Amino acid sequence: METVVKSPTKTVVIGPDRPFVIIGERINPTGRKKLAAEMREGDFSRVRKDAIAQVEAGAHILDVNAGLGVANPHEVEPQVLAEAIRVVQEVVDVPISIDSSVVPALKAGLEVAHGKPIVNSVTGEEERLESVLPLVAEHGAAVIAVCNDESGISYDPRVRFEVAKKIVARAESYGIPRQDVIIDPLAMPAGAVTGSGAHLFQIVRWVRDELGCNTTCGASNISFGLPNRPALNAHFVSMAIAAGMTCAITNPLEEAIMTAIRAADVLMGHDENCMNWIMMQRQLAKAAEQKGEEGTATGRRRGRRERRTG
Repeated sequence: METVVKSPTKTVVIGPDRPFVIIGERINPTGRKKLAAEMREGDFSRVRKDAIAQVEAGAHILDVNAGLGVANPHEVEPQVLAEAIRVVQEVVDVPISIDSSVVPALKAGLEVAHGKPIVNSVTGEEERLESVLPLVAEHGAAVIAVCNDESGISYDPRVRFEVAKKIVARAESYGIPRQDVIIDPLAMPAGAVTGSGAHLFQIVRWVRDELGCNTTCGASNISFGLPNRPALNAHFVSMAIAAGMTCAITNPLEEAIMTAIRAADVLMGHDENCMNWIMMQRQLAKAAEQKGEEGTATGRRRGRRERRTG
């Protein structure tokens, strides 16, 4: 089953027989005080830079979030999120994932997003199902379905899978085809929840085999609170791909993550003639060569200065 999302000029297909799709996570002010302050003041220059950098690094879709941590998000966030989406669409041509827990902000984002975006997200909570799914259906968008409900996030993977089934059934009742529902089984921090990775991989397999939906997650959550997070994130993503995950919200600027994803595509048979892998290695070699040349030039200039002053 394939999920198709679009910008006016680019189509991205998410599916089990396709290369892994990378949803860039960096346009998110949560935990980024400077970005949050700039967005509150109407300065979107960093948003532009992050959008361009992520697409250049290999992101296929960009997640755009405007959670500013303000006391009145329902009043502030819709306008800020809409403007952030406009800015991103001015500088890159990839599809958008509209990321908010504030329903008016999702509505504002859908009104300005071009093509067929992703709504991030809906949960199994009745209030969320009743408020978010009609918006998704009205705009013909895809939606990320997060596996928690009124009872919270269960540590039992079977309970989370039941939430996934509930959301898919409810989405179909609104006329949203299940191929447009992308299940997020929730990546729990491995340092806090023993077996969190194994639980997620099991849910991914159940979703693939029983629901036929695509799956995603916030990949960096798995390493929260642990040292050497890029290494953990990279190994986690490659194992998730082997289990059947088809896309993830992650940081394309992390070389370890990108290497793991490209390698997994090769090993899963999703990189025809290994061309993406070969191209990536050539780009890395070229960047290393340029860095070496810059270092050599810097050393020569330093040597000349030392000789003149010696």
